[in-house]
Amino acid sequence: MRLLTHNGFFDSTNLNEAEEEEDGYVLTASSRLLLKSQIPNLSPFAILSVEPAMLAPWKVLGDWFSRNEESTAFETAHGAPFWEFCDTNSRFNNVFNEGMASDSQMMRFIVKDYGQVFEGLSTLVDVGGGTGMIAKLILEAFPSLKCTVLDLPHVVADKPAGGSSENLRFLGGDMFHSIPSADAIMLKHVMHDWSDEDCVKILKKCREAIIANKNDGVKKAGKVIIIDMVLGAEEDNERDITETKLMFDVLMMVLVTGRERTEKEYERLFIESGFTRHKITPIFGFTSLIEVFP
Repeated sequence: MRLLTHNGFFDSTNLNEAEEEEDGYVLTASSRLLLKSQIPNLSPFAILSVEPAMLAPWKVLGDWFSRNEESTAFETAHGAPFWEFCDTNSRFNNVFNEGMASDSQMMRFIVKDYGQVFEGLSTLVDVGGGTGMIAKLILEAFPSLKCTVLDLPHVVADKPAGGSSENLRFLGGDMFHSIPSADAIMLKHVMHDWSDEDCVKILKKCREAIIANKNDGVKKAGKVIIIDMVLGAEEDNERDITETKLMFDVLMMVLVTGRERTEKEYERLFIESGFTRHKITPIFGFTSLIEVFP
């Protein structure tokens, strides 16, 4: 408790004013996020971070570095790449999706403070949207928007094809093969999962989807909305934020084939994928909102 208090997760308090000794603890803004009664509730995300399957790769880093036979330490530990492991292990897949869904609850702050990003859109595809948490939050603010959640078949297998409302549908598919056409394509915490080569493939499919989109017979310019970390941004002047981003950078190396990127590194991906301009807006914490235009 003293360590967690030192790190700001709890705060100490004097329960007896007559005594000078501090003998109690209270919640802080950080620890309240783990309360099940709290909205947003990030406890499933915290549980995911200590899931044995997530911890095992850190124990074999030495073997992975020396052997260099597998693409990631996760594959060294489990004998299969991360996404293949999710596909074949239903329990872990559920824990992972619940963790991602809880993290996506933070999207309500983006919709509240940066809702202009979605104004004027008629259709949106949330690529890798999992349980549809993001789409549902966006629809609360923009009920006329038609949202499609695209994810791997095993992720959306138990979701109704028509979704929970007439404006929300779930679609099983592969973003590397095809993305439905729409005014906007959203990629939340997707880009950092993949190598530069794979990111270019994904972005090219996104560009095809928004270029091909038509509304009343008229082609619309469209855009890609990326929500991810950007290394070297202005907020990186804060040591804790920089350290968190760099830890996620290492985490991506351990679990998957991706990494966190600087604006220059993102820009190279956008240009190679055929996009002409982009706009980066730091939002909250260590996250940025990137709009990419063809």
